[in-house]
Amino acid sequence: MKALITGASSGIGRDMARYLSGLGYELVIVARRENLLEELKNELKTNVEVEVVDVSNIDNCKALYERHKDIDLLINNAGFGLFGEFTETDLDKEMSLIDTNIKATHILTKLYVQNMKEKNNGKILNVASIAGFMTGPLMSAYYASKNYVVELSSAINKELKKSGSKVSISILCPRTS
Repeated sequence: MKALITGASSGIGRDMARYLSGLGYELVIVARRENLLEELKNELKTNVEVEVVDVSNIDNCKALYERHKDIDLLINNAGFGLFGEFTETDLDKEMSLIDTNIKATHILTKLYVQNMKEKNNGKILNVASIAGFMTGPLMSAYYASKNYVVELSSAINKELKKSGSKVSISILCPRTS
């Protein structure tokens, strides 16, 4: 079994890599920070490929898929938030948030689910947030992006079930404490 994890250099992505390696998964770990990916690779027990990729770039997402088509489990975990009043937050940072939290998740989900549906096998886990079910003053772009992930994932999963596919999409919605 082989899994690809975006946002694997820290937090949930790093912990998922550790867990899946313990289960025997071969891994493709993806993030922008090579040194943290290499550190993680050195501690894992299974075969690990490091991909230093900024998934906020559409072409990078497509190229990543082309290099690693044979994946059994995709974990779309890359993402970040931005704090501040909507009228005052930086537009370029918001566009980067949308590129990472929405576009990268959308592109990778679409490409892998098409491949998995063809094989009638595979799983996708899209990391959203409890924020995907709420309104978030002072973090409006983040909350909206996580709602997109929740709704997209739910809709695709219903389509897959209706077609009788063995492919599934799940959503992880952690909350902060």
